[in-house]
Amino acid sequence: MEPARFMSYWLDALALVYFFGVWVLYSRTTDKGFLNRRSLTSEMNLARRQWMTTMSSRELRMIDTSIMIGLQQGTGFFASTSILAIGGCFGLLNSSGRVVTLFHDIPFLGETTERLFETKVLGLLVLFAYAFFKFAWAYRLFNYCSILIGGVPMARDKAPDDPQVIFSVNRAAEINILAGQHFNSGLRGIFFSIGYLGWFLDPLLFMITTSLVAVVLLRRQFFSNARDALMRNNANADS
Repeated sequence: MEPARFMSYWLDALALVYFFGVWVLYSRTTDKGFLNRRSLTSEMNLARRQWMTTMSSRELRMIDTSIMIGLQQGTGFFASTSILAIGGCFGLLNSSGRVVTLFHDIPFLGETTERLFETKVLGLLVLFAYAFFKFAWAYRLFNYCSILIGGVPMARDKAPDDPQVIFSVNRAAEINILAGQHFNSGLRGIFFSIGYLGWFLDPLLFMITTSLVAVVLLRRQFFSNARDALMRNNANADS
């Protein structure tokens, strides 16, 4: 193997390892916190628990079922989008030869073989398949949560501090939070697939686009106006 091609393969492998390393690190940071700051997702999980607690005191739960329908519709939309993206990846595989020829006509791009291009497309397909399964499972969990909401005792039948009410509320809240976590994981796959597109041009650009996506997501989770608004409201409620 030529030294230049050998180095190119190693650079591609390094960029791919960097991509997944940033993804895993971002996921752990979102769960654990960053610079002693809670993430937007963590704050929303508290809001989900508060929602279930408030729901238990309502006689009519049409508001709650409407919210659940909206969550399911949004999840179903992204699941359908992932399926369309998977179909697009298969279309790219069928026309890989023509695409590689087009890449060769672009002067500032490095050499790309048809096999390497197909490998990159397969990786993109795996990302969209991962996102689809996350969205599909989130959709089902939101459906389970709707059933659990229906199983929470009515306010006129039980006191809010009744053990059965507390158990039912906590169970519905846990499933709702799990559904949100899987939905966020699917969205994370969609977001990082944007950074993955840089690999089709250059492995160094791949690492740069991956870093940019991670920085944007970190800002939204820990330094966004939405996160600050939730923190202010929580502080006012505690006071």
